[in-house]
Amino acid sequence: MKHFLKLLDLSSAEVNELLDIAADLKYKQKNGIPHKYLEGKSVALIFQKASTRTRTSFEVGTYQLGGYGAFLNANDMQIARGETVQDTIRVLSRYFDCVMIRTFEQSYVEDLAKYGSVPIINGLTDFCHPTQVIADLLTVREYKGKTEGLKMCYIGDGNNMANSLIVGALKTGMSMTAVCPDDYRPAQEVLDFAAAYGDKFKLCSDPREGAVGADVLTTDVWTSMGQEEEAEKRKIAFAGYQINEELMKLANPDAIVLHCLPAHREEEITAETFEKHAAEIFDEAENRLHAHKAIMVAVMDAYPKA
Repeated sequence: MKHFLKLLDLSSAEVNELLDIAADLKYKQKNGIPHKYLEGKSVALIFQKASTRTRTSFEVGTYQLGGYGAFLNANDMQIARGETVQDTIRVLSRYFDCVMIRTFEQSYVEDLAKYGSVPIINGLTDFCHPTQVIADLLTVREYKGKTEGLKMCYIGDGNNMANSLIVGALKTGMSMTAVCPDDYRPAQEVLDFAAAYGDKFKLCSDPREGAVGADVLTTDVWTSMGQEEEAEKRKIAFAGYQINEELMKLANPDAIVLHCLPAHREEEITAETFEKHAAEIFDEAENRLHAHKAIMVAVMDAYPKA
């Protein structure tokens, strides 16, 4: 695995291998077993969008792996003054062993991979959020013991999270229902991918229909970063697209709830349902750390071979 740009690029085997590595690294961290697989390595962490979990988990994860993570605020870099992506990445490739970026355009991440000579990790773009979904799938495995044969239901905006959840769920053997308003559907590229899975994927606009028989329900904020001007319009469009106790009654009795955070209680999820499932949600947040460590050692080919 040379880069980690989007889950569409990975095979099912590669996604499951990342989950195995993440589980192993989590076990080692919890039990004090040394795993300095990035000793002597440096990782550039570039942020053009605000971040809590992505920044801290990559910084701490790099440290736990024995490497050095350098936080780079894009506003302080020459790219903010017009330096080309080609020149930026060719310089950073001389200093760092890997580059993680959280940005807007997916094309920017793809260009970094095209022009650079080190592995690139997509920490989030407007198109997808693949690092988060590795953490989500790890959490599902921990709570359910598997992913194969389970049903996931995503409710909300057909945004970057929806795009990555659809791909990740289907590639790990889950059936997937995406519940989105008609004007806020997932990307066509993702829907085309999902179509190959036949009746294992369903797109609908009724949350009650999607929640029936679900093992995992998940959601995201109605208004993502960069969409603040649409907030009021989106509140109207997404009214009713909420995970709440009435909806939970339609899911399987032992269904878990995931949320990538930050959460806007009483919008996409009620405070009551959030707190009832806080254990899963904050295990999911912790798993960002272990998932990111797995991705870093995988793209840098630093994980010990069996």
